[in-house]
Amino acid sequence: MDKKISFNEYQIEAYKLISEEGKKDLILNGVLGLAGESGECCDIVKKAKFQGHELNKEHLKDELGDVLWYIAETCSGLGLTLEEVARFNLNKLHKRYPSGFKKEESINRKEKEYID
Repeated sequence: MDKKISFNEYQIEAYKLISEEGKKDLILNGVLGLAGESGECCDIVKKAKFQGHELNKEHLKDELGDVLWYIAETCSGLGLTLEEVARFNLNKLHKRYPSGFKKEESINRKEKEYID
């Protein structure tokens, strides 16, 4: 089995694999790649849900890895680490849902709330 790695170790390794052209605009290349790969994830689930295909978990795992790669690239373009973004997101969600997700809190929450 492969050695476990942290988000930041992943991001460092992923950066080494970005094309020179992609490195010219990490944010644009990252978000466009993210949109494409996320769409591929959606397509796999759509085919399973509505077109009679079996859910291909290995294919979905592969595409989720591509999503992660483009998230790492976008973070690099923003000068952020994946760990910073993960921690920010968890802090936001814990603030929003201190006792866990509740439908009522989701429906009645403020549209935009950012934590410094």
